[in-house]
Amino acid sequence: MDHPVQTELCKAHTLEELIRILHQLFAGDKVNVDEVQTLMESYESNPEEWSQYAQFDQFRYTRNLVDKGNGKFNLMILCWGEGHGSSIHDHTDSHCFMKILQGNLKETLFEWPDKKAVGEMQKKSERVLKENRCAYINDTIGLHRVENPSHTETAVSLHLYSPPFASCNTFDQRTGHKQKVKMTFFSQFGERTPYTTSISQENN
Repeated sequence: MDHPVQTELCKAHTLEELIRILHQLFAGDKVNVDEVQTLMESYESNPEEWSQYAQFDQFRYTRNLVDKGNGKFNLMILCWGEGHGSSIHDHTDSHCFMKILQGNLKETLFEWPDKKAVGEMQKKSERVLKENRCAYINDTIGLHRVENPSHTETAVSLHLYSPPFASCNTFDQRTGHKQKVKMTFFSQFGERTPYTTSISQENN
């Protein structure tokens, strides 16, 4: 396996350092999934570093942009209130990394629906991701839904998408029917985004 980046770069002690090393890892045309996942997992969550980006909404989870990655990736913090969850969705042929900064998130994986048949979507697996764990998914792995299983605690996660994308498909679990959804940010760089509408929080 190629390791173009020196091993000592693969540990981030602060969020600022994590962002700096991510810019190095994504400077070329190829993405080393293992390297990015190891790096993101190495960062020990420190609320003092990320709380400025963590903005919650009472009714749905929020997507808060942290860094645009020179156009190579989007890094964002998602904030999940008690019981909040996403739709089942794809990732528009992008790499998706999800690191838990606070609380727990349940990830349920689904098979892609059969185009010829209409019916309940098939679950592949489910797991609960705990603080500082980093998961990875892309469209070859399947579709997923992410939710905060707690009704007493909030959750916060750090997501990296490469390349960035502005829309994805959501899926009806009962029928497999898909719908294209446009996404926006609840905040960018710590500042609340105006004109955020209720349809925009469908991806994670």
